[in-house]
Amino acid sequence: MTFSRNPLWLALCLALAGCQSTAESGHSAAARTAALQPWQAAEAVNAEAAQLLADDRFWPGANRLLAGRDGLALYDAAGRRLAHLPGRFGALDHRAGADGLLVALHDDDRQTAVLATLDGAHRWSAPLQLPRRDFKIEGLCLYRDTADNAFLFLVGEEGRGEQWLVGQGQRLVTPRRVRGLSLPPESEHCQVDDGRERLYVNETGVGLWAYEAHPEAPLVRQPVALRQPFGDLAEGAAGMAAVPGGVLLLDPEARTLHRYVEAAEGWRAEAPLALGELDDAERLSVRPRAEGLELLVVDDAGLHRGRLDWRPTPPTIAAPLPVVPVRVQTEPVESLGDAADDPAIWVHPSDPARSRVLGTDKQGGLVVYDLAGNLLQHLPVGRLNNVDVRSGVRLGERTVDLAVASNRDRNALHVFTLDRDSGEVAELGVAPTPLEEIYGLCLFQAHDGTLYALPNDKDGRYLQYRLDDRDGTLQASLVRQFQVASQPEGCVADDAGQRLFVGEERRGVWTLDARPEVAPKLEPVIEVGGPLHADVEGLAFYRGAQHSYLVVSSQGNDSYLVLDAAPPYRLRGAFRLGLNAEAGIDGASETDGLEVTSANLGAPWQRGLLVVQDGRKRMPETAQNFKYAAWDDIARALDLP
Repeated sequence: MTFSRNPLWLALCLALAGCQSTAESGHSAAARTAALQPWQAAEAVNAEAAQLLADDRFWPGANRLLAGRDGLALYDAAGRRLAHLPGRFGALDHRAGADGLLVALHDDDRQTAVLATLDGAHRWSAPLQLPRRDFKIEGLCLYRDTADNAFLFLVGEEGRGEQWLVGQGQRLVTPRRVRGLSLPPESEHCQVDDGRERLYVNETGVGLWAYEAHPEAPLVRQPVALRQPFGDLAEGAAGMAAVPGGVLLLDPEARTLHRYVEAAEGWRAEAPLALGELDDAERLSVRPRAEGLELLVVDDAGLHRGRLDWRPTPPTIAAPLPVVPVRVQTEPVESLGDAADDPAIWVHPSDPARSRVLGTDKQGGLVVYDLAGNLLQHLPVGRLNNVDVRSGVRLGERTVDLAVASNRDRNALHVFTLDRDSGEVAELGVAPTPLEEIYGLCLFQAHDGTLYALPNDKDGRYLQYRLDDRDGTLQASLVRQFQVASQPEGCVADDAGQRLFVGEERRGVWTLDARPEVAPKLEPVIEVGGPLHADVEGLAFYRGAQHSYLVVSSQGNDSYLVLDAAPPYRLRGAFRLGLNAEAGIDGASETDGLEVTSANLGAPWQRGLLVVQDGRKRMPETAQNFKYAAWDDIARALDLP
């Protein structure tokens, strides 16, 4: 890369200066003009990428990183080189903190991504190389989530993209591919706003897009800036820099710097700044200062620095939810797509470590797992949606353990037995219902031992059946029915309290007396809005020695709510299930069904086990499965008694 040695000062002038008053723009006149000056030639020569350090606590005075044909170099503000990593590098990103520096680079010789750390004692780690990809890497960027996991995004040719787990805390870990990304076909640059968990990706001749960066997020994009006539960009988009409340974007061919402010209604463009004679400015780095922003721009002539009096007001965002790590995951279900749905937990009567997790494959049957997540049985009996389990059920002269599922192929109750020694599951029978679209289901066992099944229909109907054994055959007798106003699915019974909790997907959770002889009267528990996001899916009941809780799947924001199970149903908190970097297990999201037990199943389940369906299986991306979390971890995260 060549560098101009002329003492050139390049004015950053508002392209629309004079067309907008100071009051209209919300910025002072000083914000309309800034200046860039060339960096010292000795530093700039051979530099392909450069970034201002966001944090110098690990090395007071450290100021910037330069990457290029001479390797990676760390400089202080006076231009003294503090540290050096040999190599030939292109794209660059970093995260700095009190304990060290994490750097991601594109190794131009090996054509792959490389990571390294610089610790507080100023020692480089051995570089960690990602496996070589089957696409050319154009750009890369780092992201650190609220659980202190470090991820690397790769932006490749022809719209190829990937997210990788690369670190936990200050440690690099064995890189694991989290998910593939379908990106715009002409993308070369990316940047992540960690606080907003937002990934920005350019599309060269089109504009700038925003994606959710969280590893469990859906692949959905929103436009931030578009080319004219759809937006304000004259030619296109290249490098960008995220700041609290906004983002800056380079339009190299038009030689302009664009500014966008995040607002409630979307993104608001502010008047662009002219870059003067900068030639093909592709890379941008900024650092907030008390008086505005410090800028570093890379163009074909070298590096240029300046200051900009612009600090957008960040929007108010909710505090992040605590993240509970997944401890175990099951083998995936056989069916692809939206398949796994609802789990149930069977506790072994004499050896809790041999307990079982049952799960529905709503495209193919019933699956049975052990506590290590190993698949033990697959019963291809049809499209089962929800399943529930009760132990010690009297059927005629027998005492059995039963599982009952809603079979959507037959609009029927599908009943199974569990061997009380081996845990083996076997079919017992099928009881038809008049429901046209049977959907969810739960069981209730009365104080006298009578077992009831409560299937529901998408039209809101609930039917309550008494299950018993007559003449050696299973009988289901309708004893009560009630209805909610819209589509339900999840429900759960508090057997000891003789209460039933039912979920209405778009509205919230209701409760009523579970006894069939009592007229059904729905009472509200929690409504959609605030912490509870539609769809309301799985419900589970945790009975502790001193406190009992209702656990609710808030599918719309990939979280789980814990409420007191008695009036006034106080909300104890909400949490997310995050990935376990050491175990190499992804988190859980878009959860349909869930189940919980307070039984001591042995380490790490001494205080109980939560099982949830994972709607987006990642790391690696396979068919859906179920995730296990320890109640101890949940109680600690929410400070539960």
